[in-house]
Amino acid sequence: MTVTGDPSATPIADADTAKLHSLGYAQELQRRMSGFSNFAVSFTIISILSGCLTAYGIAMTNGGPVDMTWGWIFVGLMTLIVGLGMAEVCSAYPTAGGLYYWSAKLARRNGAAWSWFTGWFNLLGQVAVTAGIDYGFSLFFNAFLNLTTGWAATPGHTLIIYAGILLVHAVINIRGVRLVAFLSDVSVWWHILGVLLIVIVLLAVPAHHASASFVFTRLVNETGFHNRFYVFMIGLLLAQYTFTGFDASAHMTEETHNPGVAGPKGIVRSIWVSLIAGFVLLVGITYAITNNYASALASKTGVPPVQIWIDAIGRHGGEWLLVVAMVAQAYCGMASVTANSRMIYAFSRDGAIPGSNFWHHINPRTRTPSRAVYFAVVFAFILAIPSMWSSVAYGAVISISVIGLYIAYVIPTLLRRLAGSGFTPGPWALGKWSAVVGWVGVAWVGVITVLFVLPTASPITWHNFNYTPVAVGVVLLYSGIYWLVSARKWFTGPRVQGDEAALEAIEAQLERAG
Repeated sequence: MTVTGDPSATPIADADTAKLHSLGYAQELQRRMSGFSNFAVSFTIISILSGCLTAYGIAMTNGGPVDMTWGWIFVGLMTLIVGLGMAEVCSAYPTAGGLYYWSAKLARRNGAAWSWFTGWFNLLGQVAVTAGIDYGFSLFFNAFLNLTTGWAATPGHTLIIYAGILLVHAVINIRGVRLVAFLSDVSVWWHILGVLLIVIVLLAVPAHHASASFVFTRLVNETGFHNRFYVFMIGLLLAQYTFTGFDASAHMTEETHNPGVAGPKGIVRSIWVSLIAGFVLLVGITYAITNNYASALASKTGVPPVQIWIDAIGRHGGEWLLVVAMVAQAYCGMASVTANSRMIYAFSRDGAIPGSNFWHHINPRTRTPSRAVYFAVVFAFILAIPSMWSSVAYGAVISISVIGLYIAYVIPTLLRRLAGSGFTPGPWALGKWSAVVGWVGVAWVGVITVLFVLPTASPITWHNFNYTPVAVGVVLLYSGIYWLVSARKWFTGPRVQGDEAALEAIEAQLERAG
């Protein structure tokens, strides 16, 4: 057999395509990504220069510096455990469907139902994390325009910028996976060098810095609640939101060489590299706070880290650091749309999304799921519309992304544990550590699922109401009713596209069309 999707392919030396065929799918997407590029996409979506900075203001009022240091380390280690459990399953089933495909294959019974709900939680989380990333970029870009042109940092202006960046990211993704892979590779170095630049400048330029006790022990409570432990726990959202999106390595496996190893490594590496680099970044920023804590929170730019930079090194220096952060955030949003569209493409390929025949479409020229890309950005825009009247809308969006994604992350790990010896590991496995890692990861996701639907401010009003449980509840209710009324009669889980001859015919047709 020849892999017709790649002009340079040799007869079935391409074991990657053979593995994909064994999972029931044709090689519709182009396999052009290296292991490094696979890691780069996940690392770019985690994006410490996006998550850490855009959610920094949330942590400033919910816990303060102690959440940015010890909270970051704790959440990072727990996330690494969750990621290790996911990586083991990814190695066995390297397909773009990722989490919902794994659930179908691992469930002892009712595999279609497990797959259905895993997929819908994953879809919710993917759309929300795209919204969180690109809306965060829009906040920073609006702050930049406010500083340089005086354009007011209002919710309406931010929403306009948000629509623009979503469109840009859609166009980039439709251009092809080669462009996305190249930009993701560049993004890794931009993030690493950007963090070093920001931290070095904040250490070297300011005449005064905060004390070590302030950075590592100061707890700030601006929530209206009196329980300090509760405040610390809800402040963990900064870290937990940042550590999202690493399932991208799984969703990109159909476009990655040696996916049974590269995919799992991409998941794990993206987490631990982000853990280290993010800690350095957060300590560097918090260390630059002296007497300007209240000033940063009240900044007219609406972005506390930017005010910290301006107070520490001057306006022009702060503007340059802002540019470094914005470029990283733009890379992050691009990669998020990539992963989101692949999940939508795969889920519609298996008939689980209304209008699946429309959404499961490959652009024959670029071999990208172009309609799935537009699905991703349109629904991400809709999710951010409440920001026009809600003061906590951004926090709600990132809470939604955390809950949706982590429930989807951990369901396959739970099913893998329940499957016992029925699970056949891939080339990357945890061995004797599998059980401990799996159960700890499941327990942690249970904690954060409850934690991030709780109120974040007191007294509760319409302006500070955490609408996370409403959004999650709507999706759960919709997918549940849809399942009971209709989907359980026809959704059988991931579909096999055909036998070997049928899969080769699909690939040949795409090659001719291209």
